[in-house]
Amino acid sequence: MGRKAIGTLMLLATLSVIGVVVIQLLWLRQASHYRSEQVALNRERAQQLEKQFNDRVIIALTDVTEQILSITKDPSDLYDAVKQERPNYFVVTINDTLHPYLLESLLRKEFSRRNIQEDFEYGIYDCFTDSVVYGNYVSFDTLKTDTIRHSTLLTLDKDGHYFGVYFPQRSSSLWEEEQLGGWTWIFPAVVTLIVFSFFAYSVWVILKQKKLSEMKNDFIGNMTHELKTPISTIALSSEVLSDPGIVQEPERLQAYARIIRTENERLRNQVERVLQLATLDKDELALKHEPVDMHQVSREVADHFALPLAERRVKLVLALEAAACTVTGDRMHLTNVVTNLLDNALKYGHDDSTIELRTLSRGGEFLLMVKDQGIGIRKEDIKHIFERFYRVHTGNVHNVKGFGLGLHYVQQIAHAHKGGIAVQSEPGQGSTFTLSLPLAH
Repeated sequence: MGRKAIGTLMLLATLSVIGVVVIQLLWLRQASHYRSEQVALNRERAQQLEKQFNDRVIIALTDVTEQILSITKDPSDLYDAVKQERPNYFVVTINDTLHPYLLESLLRKEFSRRNIQEDFEYGIYDCFTDSVVYGNYVSFDTLKTDTIRHSTLLTLDKDGHYFGVYFPQRSSSLWEEEQLGGWTWIFPAVVTLIVFSFFAYSVWVILKQKKLSEMKNDFIGNMTHELKTPISTIALSSEVLSDPGIVQEPERLQAYARIIRTENERLRNQVERVLQLATLDKDELALKHEPVDMHQVSREVADHFALPLAERRVKLVLALEAAACTVTGDRMHLTNVVTNLLDNALKYGHDDSTIELRTLSRGGEFLLMVKDQGIGIRKEDIKHIFERFYRVHTGNVHNVKGFGLGLHYVQQIAHAHKGGIAVQSEPGQGSTFTLSLPLAH
């Protein structure tokens, strides 16, 4: 997929998500306005119903009190006898003797007459001690409103009582409605968040794949160029050597033979890099587990770089100071790791400079450090240099060639050996790569 197609896709997807978010916001705004009106209406309706219920209870209790007082004393004492202490609790001051069964019968009859079908509790209190002398729970599900309990009558000797009526099941439903309404806000918000998260993840994957595709294209271009150059040089040198008269010029013959040998070595190194990539692409990296002397490996790699170092007039300093230098691992891969580190130091370094290869042992680790005096690495590039196909921008240095595989290979091999790779660098001041490997027991 080309850049233009990806850009168009990203634009359309972004507009779609923005449209979904805008629609959700408009819907939530409209729903908020509608819900506010509904809550206000429900609250007003609930308040009206609650007021009607309270009024009916007060009237019923007033009638009950009037009937009781008509038996025992003057009903004119009824003034301000019924008081509502709480939304579901009423108190009636009667200051007279109360018969519990008569009170219960009158309460059920008056409540039923006014269509008050709520279960209730009533209690008779002593005015002097303010304690309950009798109480009962009345359920309309089990008792009929016109039922009068016939049993031995309970006589309360003391004068001066009042009674209270409590409706335990009486509670406002506004809170439940508001809690239920809260879920109507949470659900669309969660759905929108999921859609947005999926979109962001999709964008991240597309951009990552696009970047990887561009890196692979650069890799193919670099590889083609790197392979064609030595092949062309070898072909031209072979044509010169095929001339019968070349045997009369031994110095020229040796020069072209040296060119062929050098370009063949260069071609071999490039093929080795590609094979390293193929090795890392396997699901499991098969490593040998054998004792490896890292000092011996370092000397062999240094000897291998003798000619390239001499051509660039670069001095290699070996400071093999590790007291213990034997690790357990794959000798071939570890040799390739040291080769890649020295190759990078040479490629990104300056002519007539110095490269230092130092080893140390710290605790149970073997440390191998390669320090150059090259162009250095910017902070924004350091976090990417171990990614596959990534190549640091070299500015005015145009002779640096490579596939962007070396450091990625180094990191993978280091991790496969239970070790690690770290870098310290400043632009213009060179770089120091530190390879850490566990020492062999």
